[in-house]
Amino acid sequence: MRSLVIALLLSLSLDSSSFAAEVRLSVAASLTEAVKEIASGYEKKVADVKILPNFASAGALAKQISQGAPADIYISANPKWMNYLVAVKLIPAEQVRIFACNSLVLAGRPGQDVTSLGDVTKLRRIAIASPKSSPAGQYAEQALKAAGLYDKVKDKLIMAQDVRQALIYADRGETDGAFVYKTDALLAKEARILLEVPQELYDEVTYPIALTVSGVAKPEAVAFAEYLKTDEVGCILKKYGFVVR
Repeated sequence: MRSLVIALLLSLSLDSSSFAAEVRLSVAASLTEAVKEIASGYEKKVADVKILPNFASAGALAKQISQGAPADIYISANPKWMNYLVAVKLIPAEQVRIFACNSLVLAGRPGQDVTSLGDVTKLRRIAIASPKSSPAGQYAEQALKAAGLYDKVKDKLIMAQDVRQALIYADRGETDGAFVYKTDALLAKEARILLEVPQELYDEVTYPIALTVSGVAKPEAVAFAEYLKTDEVGCILKKYGFVVR
């Protein structure tokens, strides 16, 4: 009897957060810093809800969800994997919307004589994520070709494994510049944004978001998804360099 009373008292003394409802997010890794801040702010507003984000590549997350991993909300780094989950009926098509957009910039150390995209022909070495494997590299190649500059600079291009490595080359001064996402450029230590690539030269970089089938049935997930549409969240995204429609 005594042990039963002790157990009851212990259960009553547990922090209320132990009983908080959980909302599980599967989020593209490039949104890590922004989503962590958004989740932390929401938990302070809504004490009985715990936001549990899982950060990885959009493709890896989509495969996890398709294999049964728990997820109430999915935020992809491109439409491809969102469309895949819609096709396999794990996300209702009507739930999909654009959460944020990114943009392409040329980053490099200050002092470069670059005021327009045409000035990249003056640079000696330009880092670019490999277009064979990186969307950022594909966007950069697309923009250069659309501007009629690709053939003029192709011998100056230094291929990086991914967009973060391209930024490192420019940040260290190993290249005069690097085509990267704006959100990446804002993380640089030495490099700065030299210019923003005109949007009309490349496809828009979008981050689609949607409630999953299980998320639609969870009130806490629906409420958090609505919060993600607010101006407060938009301000946080903008702080990290994302574009909000």
